[in-house]
Amino acid sequence: MNYMQNLNQLRDKRFTFQRLLEAHMNRHIIALLLLCCPASFAWAEDIQLQDNPPDRYTVVKGDTLWGISGKFLKDPWRWPQIWKMNRQQIKNPHWIYPGDVVVLDLSSGKPELRLLRETVTLEPGTRVEPLEKQPIPTIAPSTIGPFLSQPLVVEERDLTDAPKIIGAQEGHLVLGPGINVYADKIEEGNGLNWQLYRPGKPLIDPDTQEQLGTEAIYLGEARVTHYGEPATIEIRRAVTDIYTDDKLVKSPEILMNGFVPHAPEDAIKGRIISAYSGVAELGPNSIVTINRGSDDGIEEGHVLAIYEFGKTLPPSKDAPDTRKVAYVNLDRNEDGSIKRDEDGKVQVRVGSKVEGEEVKGLKLPDERIGLLMVFRTFERVSYALIVQVERAAHVLDVVTTP
Repeated sequence: MNYMQNLNQLRDKRFTFQRLLEAHMNRHIIALLLLCCPASFAWAEDIQLQDNPPDRYTVVKGDTLWGISGKFLKDPWRWPQIWKMNRQQIKNPHWIYPGDVVVLDLSSGKPELRLLRETVTLEPGTRVEPLEKQPIPTIAPSTIGPFLSQPLVVEERDLTDAPKIIGAQEGHLVLGPGINVYADKIEEGNGLNWQLYRPGKPLIDPDTQEQLGTEAIYLGEARVTHYGEPATIEIRRAVTDIYTDDKLVKSPEILMNGFVPHAPEDAIKGRIISAYSGVAELGPNSIVTINRGSDDGIEEGHVLAIYEFGKTLPPSKDAPDTRKVAYVNLDRNEDGSIKRDEDGKVQVRVGSKVEGEEVKGLKLPDERIGLLMVFRTFERVSYALIVQVERAAHVLDVVTTP
């Protein structure tokens, strides 16, 4: 009898052990499947198509890459993922031309975009691209053009070393096109074409109070006619009056709008520190400066979410407030005895002190209201275009990786 009981107990234990082993193996198999197929889960969760995306779209003149992305995707900055671009292609994408057809392919179970390029048949077996076509830009060039060609942010060292106007022909005080002026120093080999500007307001980081650069006021264009100390330059274009002590900076090379909108790979958080629209409330196509630049990992094409900076509510009336309390202390000598004056009167010290902790108001959470895209970077600041906004954005609003 004892023998049969022991045998049954062993069988029960072996059965339990097998159940546990099977459950353990099943968990590992599921984990392995998740590891082997992360892309399909990520695509299903992350990439959101528009409710009724087109099967294909023919690119027309005036289109932008951002606009085409928005026809297929709810999050246009995810364009590189659905197009399967690598980092090099993001920085130097293959141009898309009017007449090209963008096709949405769902045959693999996850969204992919392909490009069908329009060609012209010259003879059997020979095809060429139409030469008159211009590639479509990422965002409208008319909006960001001046900010690509004019140096509206000046680093501190550039401000110190920049040549300046020291005088003009025939004693002119107000300078304009056609007038030859003299700069304190421009050496041969430093370039012929220069831009004129005047230092504007400093760009201050709202969190650290550190100066990140200077907002420059663009004045016009000039060309060197004679190098040296002083150098002679001719003013060729002026958008406002130019004066002695205004600065010169070399004209930048033409910057190509050849980047793809994409989210930063790392977590980035900054603030809007300046706006160029001249209004307090910022909407779509407003140009702003943010307090993050190439030194912080920002690059052209980065898309950041805009969060309305949460306001701080005043302290509750019921909260204990901070009060100053008066006090009187006896003044004492170094040996601890009470200090007295010549008439024998006790010396006292009167003052006040703060009792209780400082009561602060409640800060409301930051709330997401839109998107901006960086189109030009400097070392510590960047220019960005507000491309999407639910309600007005403002200077000091927060920008983060979406």
